[in-house]
Amino acid sequence: MVICPVGYDRSAEVKVAADALYAGLAERGVDVILDDRGERPGAMFADWELIGVPHRVTIGDRGLKEGKVEYQTRRAGEATAVAADAVLDHVLAQLG
Repeated sequence: MVICPVGYDRSAEVKVAADALYAGLAERGVDVILDDRGERPGAMFADWELIGVPHRVTIGDRGLKEGKVEYQTRRAGEATAVAADAVLDHVLAQLG
């Protein structure tokens, strides 16, 4: 599982949301990576796709303003919008 925060180094809201999700997943024993490299989204996604990470959460300013983040599995062609305050439970349900 990887968390891809878009603008992690530029947005306090993205950083807080990404750090909180990472901590919540790690506390529950989920093998999770926080990609805080500051890469563009396409580069981040391509890297994790090549590695074969099966679950990805994308957190960005635009989505957070709407109260949403994106969740995607390798099997799904499209990302699913998930309420930002419910993403931890959503991911745990998908993994469970």
